[in-house]
Amino acid sequence: MIAGVDEVGRGCLSGPVFSAAIIFNKKIDVSGIIDSKMMSRNLRVKAFKYLIKNSTYAIGTASVLEIEKFNILNASLLAMQRAIDKLKIKPKLVLIDGNFAPKKLKLNFKTIINGDKKIPVISAASIIAKVKRDLFMTKLSKNYPEYDWKNNFGYGTPKHLIALQKYGITKHHRKKFKPIHNILMRRKRETL
Repeated sequence: MIAGVDEVGRGCLSGPVFSAAIIFNKKIDVSGIIDSKMMSRNLRVKAFKYLIKNSTYAIGTASVLEIEKFNILNASLLAMQRAIDKLKIKPKLVLIDGNFAPKKLKLNFKTIINGDKKIPVISAASIIAKVKRDLFMTKLSKNYPEYDWKNNFGYGTPKHLIALQKYGITKHHRKKFKPIHNILMRRKRETL
C-alpha cells in the first residue's frame, strides 16, 4: 500500500499544475515504467493506458490563480495534497518526488530527490500527471490555437513566446513568471 506522487507543469508559462497519486495493483508489471520525461509521447500514452487499468490513482490540480497567490512550489504541494486526498485507498506510505511534502499531509511519507527516475511508483505518477495535463492543455488549445499549447503544453517554446508578443497574454498565463511579467511591465511603462 505505497503511493507514489509527482507533479507536472511547474516550469510552464500557462495552465495549472497537475499532480498524480498512484497505488499499484499487486500484479502490475513495472518493467516499462520510467520517468515521463524520458518517454516519447506515444510510449507515455501507452504506459498511461496500462497504468489506469492496473492501479488506483487520483489527480490534483492547482489553478493559475493559486500559482500566483501561493507561488509555484506551494501550488505544486497543494496539487499533491489534493491528489493524495482523492485516493480511494489510503496508503501506508507516500513516496513523493523532490525534497518537499505538503504541510498538511497526515500520512507517513518520504521525499525522494529524483524519485521519478528511481522509484517506479513515482515514475508512474509522473506519467499519469503528464498525460492528464497534456490532455487538458490540448483541449484548452482549441480556444487559443495561436499559442500552440497542443504541442508545447504551455512551456516557453519559441513559438509560444512569439505568440505572446503578437497576441498578448491570456487569463491562462502565469503573470508572475518572468517572460509574462516582463511583457506586462514593458506594457505598463509604455502607457505611462
